Amino acid sequence: MKRVLRQSCLLLVVAGALAAQVKLTTNQLVGFIKSSIQLKHDDIKVAEYIKKIRLSDKLDARTVEMLQGLGAGPRTVTALKTLMTESAALPEAAPPPPKPIYVPPPPPDSIEQKQILQEITDSAINYSRNLPNFLCLQVTRRYVDQGSQGSFALIDTIAERLTYFDQKEDYKVVSKNGIPMTGLTHDQLGGPATSSGEFGSMLNEIFDPASRTSFAWERWATLRGRRMHVYSYRVPQETSKYVIYADAIKRRIVVGYHGLVYADRDTKNVMRITMSADDIPADFPVQEVDLDLNYDMTTIAGQEYLLPLKSELHSKDGRYLTKNETEFRAYNKYGTESSITFDVPDALPEDQTKEQPVQAEPPRQ
Repeated sequence: MKRVLRQSCLLLVVAGALAAQVKLTTNQLVGFIKSSIQLKHDDIKVAEYIKKIRLSDKLDARTVEMLQGLGAGPRTVTALKTLMTESAALPEAAPPPPKPIYVPPPPPDSIEQKQILQEITDSAINYSRNLPNFLCLQVTRRYVDQGSQGSFALIDTIAERLTYFDQKEDYKVVSKNGIPMTGLTHDQLGGPATSSGEFGSMLNEIFDPASRTSFAWERWATLRGRRMHVYSYRVPQETSKYVIYADAIKRRIVVGYHGLVYADRDTKNVMRITMSADDIPADFPVQEVDLDLNYDMTTIAGQEYLLPLKSELHSKDGRYLTKNETEFRAYNKYGTESSITFDVPDALPEDQTKEQPVQAEPPRQ
């Protein structure tokens, strides 16, 4: 809609320019051309509009070359060169105004940091207790890169019916690559790495006092348009419950891990966890494991709950890399009348789970 609106505005401007000349500064002209390139406007129409422009300052060859390098069409460039000649006697163009530099707010002081961390901890410890019984669709897309070339190939897409009842998870595979499946459990999937326990297990373990997790204030961040407190954390191996299982050699190890916790500034709910495994023995096949888990508010039976949105699991076995992207969709209240559609939806846009640049204070919601 925004693109259509901007295109419509340009057409109105062009129509007005046909009736009368338009006076612009060189900086305004440059902004117009850049916008036209980005929106892929017709080269002929842009050139016709430029012919109606009268500049108030000088357009130099360097600026024209820059616009051509950005993708200005041949007719647009010709019109710009004509405008450059016509403006040769005008004063030099003023330099563009500098971009505003955003200065983030200062971090909370040490006392505030402890208070905030305690609120986040209380929210995390009570997380599972506050969840309703529900059903959802879990979709996992599994990728491999056999030569560590950074080029992942999709090998399968698995849809599972996930039931959460009395704080326990149960998985039933319903389709693989669009083919209906029956009688196949989550643990029987085979192939690249699988994961479970996103509904509070890791969250609880990080904040469980028995884990002896160390925390430190890291920074402010923005996630899905909301301001976040970010704390770094580390769970030592001797108190960790994180298990990595190598199916090929039937070996199971417990590792320590570290990462970041993103908590909403206003609600203190944990909205994202990143994790990297530590202390992996040198003779163990899997040498790297990283997890990125995002939560978001979801409505079930008219009430909002904080529930997993997407997890991304990376692992490395020699030169063999795997990536699992798991999304949680179609949440429904649990009950005999509950129903769920198992059609696999399109993948979530990347901006829904990645940290955005901190440039300005997002509006409070």
